[in-house]
Amino acid sequence: MQLETSYLGTVKYKQEDIIVFQGGLPGFPEETEFILLPFNEQPPFYILQSVRTKEIGFVCINPFLFWPDYEVELADSVVRQLSAESEQDVAIFVFLTIQQPFSKSTANLRAPIAVHAKKRFAKQLMLDGERYSLKAPIHTAGKGGR
Repeated sequence: MQLETSYLGTVKYKQEDIIVFQGGLPGFPEETEFILLPFNEQPPFYILQSVRTKEIGFVCINPFLFWPDYEVELADSVVRQLSAESEQDVAIFVFLTIQQPFSKSTANLRAPIAVHAKKRFAKQLMLDGERYSLKAPIHTAGKGGR
């Protein structure tokens, strides 16, 4: 199958590439199917692209590459909702807000995305407390910036 995207133009994908967010993402309840695409084939940056709407794509990263001490404890209910057997079945991503210059870009560490890597179910979480920022500066990643 092919999909038109705002960030990457036309991309090919398979049905099994689709990640399902039951109930959609907060603010986008009708957007339930996404694919995770490497941005310019250069991880650690990815685009979480809506299958339904070309203009909806979110830049995201694996936060553990930037913040090695980042911790996400998944509630048992989330593990069940994702049809996971354990937390090890789940990959975590966070959304970026890209700014110019790039050094002003931020990551939302308080609302990560949990994705069951094999079954392709996902959910956006909201972590309790003030430990992690909604706008953690990328330029402080790895230096204790949260």
